[in-house]
Amino acid sequence: MITISYRYNYVIEYFSKERPIAKSELNYKNPYQLLVAVILSAQCTDLRVNKLTPDFFLRFPSAEKLKKAEISEIYEFIKSCSYPNNKAKYLSKMSKMLVEDFDGKIPEEVSSLIKLPGVGRKTANVIASVIFNKPTMAVDTHVFRVANRIGLTVNAKNPLQSEKQLVKHLAESIIPIAHHWLILHGRYICKARKPECNKCGLTKVCDYYTNKDKN
Repeated sequence: MITISYRYNYVIEYFSKERPIAKSELNYKNPYQLLVAVILSAQCTDLRVNKLTPDFFLRFPSAEKLKKAEISEIYEFIKSCSYPNNKAKYLSKMSKMLVEDFDGKIPEEVSSLIKLPGVGRKTANVIASVIFNKPTMAVDTHVFRVANRIGLTVNAKNPLQSEKQLVKHLAESIIPIAHHWLILHGRYICKARKPECNKCGLTKVCDYYTNKDKN
């Protein structure tokens, strides 16, 4: 029987060797740009977001500039992504709060980040982890699926339960990169509809693969 500690150690060793460098696939140059990109990426692909953000950031290079824009103008720059009406409103409100309450600076703490319109726990964890290297685990659909399939999480019913289990078993220094390991693995190997187990180096410790093989 594979213990949870053995499974985690195996997964960490595998990714450390196979993907020593792992980072967000969103294009950004500063914390403000990443915050906007992550808000836009909700239920939208990074590829789509990366196509529209160059023009967006050219027009709105800072929260101060974005704050002055009409929602209708923001919409025109993001209408090719999912839920553009809601996201335009979020970006407008977010920029106003960022300027008025945080002097235009992206806060470091998750508790402050989640106060920003359009920023949920997942987005806040991404910003805290990627920009400030905090030991926060953002659990999106990829992370939730991969962690559950491999067996890194047990009976996790929602992203928060998954997050708590992952953080419990991962060293703080590993958490920021582990987030990207799981996302990228889910995006390119452990896909939702048809996981490519033949390309995966984690089958030895994967609950999903073991059970599928038995059946």
